[in-house]
Amino acid sequence: MKKLQFKQDIHAPAEKVYRSMLGIGDKGSFEQWTAEFNPTSTYEGSWEKGSKIYFVGTDENGKRGGMVSEIAENLPFQFVSIHHYGILDGDIEITEGPEVEKWAGGLENYTFQEQEGMTTVTVDIDVTEDFLDYFNTAWPKALHKLRELAEK
Repeated sequence: MKKLQFKQDIHAPAEKVYRSMLGIGDKGSFEQWTAEFNPTSTYEGSWEKGSKIYFVGTDENGKRGGMVSEIAENLPFQFVSIHHYGILDGDIEITEGPEVEKWAGGLENYTFQEQEGMTTVTVDIDVTEDFLDYFNTAWPKALHKLRELAEK
């Protein structure tokens, strides 16, 4: 897997950026910025440390799918670590096999650093080779959308 990093400066307190990014209090904010990855993107579950969470959407045929993950760490307004360990195919969790093995164990980390009313969000993510171009294009757009939401 390759490691990618993306950063975005946002003119808003870390608490507001964190809440907007995770959809805390308004799941719609999560769905708006992650629409850059999939227009139907959402999550099911909890952001509490140790919790299982699904990152789901539907494909062009209306089939539900996504990632099966665990919140490895959540330090409010500072740091969130997501451990991806499976895929969701409809309502079926797949946690082993060749499709999962190539990226299982990958982490997606969000760091929030606030200084004088400006928050820098840093995203560190493990990516398989076949998704490099996709994430290199989608993440900057998604973080720009997050900035727009948090600066409102």
